[in-house]
Amino acid sequence: MSRVPGVSGVPALPAVPALEFSGLVKRFGGQTAVDHVDLVVPPGSFFGLVGPNGAGKTTSLSMATGLLRPDAGAVRIFGHDVWADPVAAKELVGVLPDGMALPDRLTGREVLTYLGLLRGMAREVVEQRAAELLAVLELDAAESTAIVDYSTGMRKKITLATALLHGPRLLVLDEPFEAIDPVSAATIRTILQRFVRGGGSVVFSSHVMALVEQLCDHVAVIARGRVEAAGALDDVRGEHPTLDEAFVHIVGARAGGAEGLSWLAS
Repeated sequence: MSRVPGVSGVPALPAVPALEFSGLVKRFGGQTAVDHVDLVVPPGSFFGLVGPNGAGKTTSLSMATGLLRPDAGAVRIFGHDVWADPVAAKELVGVLPDGMALPDRLTGREVLTYLGLLRGMAREVVEQRAAELLAVLELDAAESTAIVDYSTGMRKKITLATALLHGPRLLVLDEPFEAIDPVSAATIRTILQRFVRGGGSVVFSSHVMALVEQLCDHVAVIARGRVEAAGALDDVRGEHPTLDEAFVHIVGARAGGAEGLSWLAS
């Protein structure tokens, strides 16, 4: 039995999951996008969520962060129910949704200032954190540039800045590395690793298995709206040499293109 360090004979309290799905269900018309998903994200983990297109990843993460109401089930962030106790839950989480809309006519600093004040943060705290985030994310050179003129990589980075601004304990990121250049990706990767080393937890979805293997210590595979495998990276990978091969095996996919299209041959 685990013990509290320095206190003989006192059992340690179980760690509260950073994020927990319990029987999560979401239907759109006659189609079930998320089918009774149960998932536990340990605190302090770098957790990857992978699955084929249309598997239910974005829908699950949207329900996890209060952007989409589930038809059944519950989501808890460090023990706080996202729908029964939304204020407490959302104070603990920073979100980077896929395709997040931003006030395009504002500069990056103006967006951070607006969102920080909207959260009720003190102006001096917002100004200090905004300056640090813009510098670390290499956006300070675009101080007077409106977001409408940002590149894709710059938009990803300013959206990450909005997620980090209030000092969350959990980050939930939907495809944070999609369609960005290697330099921006390296910057985001470094910041997320620092966040986890400092005690934070990260959950992110991705189609790039090599990236998930490089960053994550835990992973879940979702297919057809269900969790097909979840746990420590090595456990999910099993006997397969790469997560890519394990993923194909788990979801029961087969590579296409081996037959037909004979007219393409010279």
